[in-house]
Amino acid sequence: MTTRLEKVRQLQNILIARATHEDTKDDDYSILRLELLRDSTVRDLLPQFVRTCDELSKFWGFIKSKFSTYQERKNFIWEEFGSLIISLEQNIIAAQPADDDISTILVEFDTEHVHIAWQKALERRDEDPEAAITMARTLLESVCKHILDDASIAYSDKDDLLKLYRETAKQLNMAPEQHQEEVFKQILSGCFSVIHGLGTLRNKLSDAHGKGKKAIKPSPRHTTLAVNLAGSMAAFLVTTWEERVSKST
Repeated sequence: MTTRLEKVRQLQNILIARATHEDTKDDDYSILRLELLRDSTVRDLLPQFVRTCDELSKFWGFIKSKFSTYQERKNFIWEEFGSLIISLEQNIIAAQPADDDISTILVEFDTEHVHIAWQKALERRDEDPEAAITMARTLLESVCKHILDDASIAYSDKDDLLKLYRETAKQLNMAPEQHQEEVFKQILSGCFSVIHGLGTLRNKLSDAHGKGKKAIKPSPRHTTLAVNLAGSMAAFLVTTWEERVSKST
């Protein structure tokens, strides 16, 4: 799947090609431009000429009158795209350490289902928000089922995330009612609220159900929050279970 950053670079390269008389395709420009204009994370940082020039012919009229040499045109386009590209690169760098830490935990726990669900959630976090929210819930359901399987606790395929989590939390001594200290009760109640919220978010904003005319679409920040919370909770459940297993052996 092409990332947001890759699409921005593709658009930049198309414009450079047009500005320097290389072969370009109007359809490639139009499709990328419209896709990025619909992306709230990118739209406001796109160069003004991209927003106003809906065809390459209009861009050519703009750039040829502004600069006479190829190098001047290249430098101008690179500079205009600079802030957007730096912003997207910084977002990737900021997210990567936490993503990598969670990936390390989950891949060692289960590669076939749990880690694949996490990777799909990450891949779709920017490009397909509704699918990413669905995979965030699938990740947590898979972790809970794996832990319940290891603990020889029965569950039904019809059990929803909340029910699976309640049973898993009991096995891990993570249910708020299993503790007396107020601070632990608050923290564990917060974990329960996260799970409940992710389940509700998935039902309302994901691609798991049909949509009406007034359906709400998730914004990038909602999707990032959902995926990051799901990853953190999944890693916490896995490490808690593994610590319990190691103490019992």
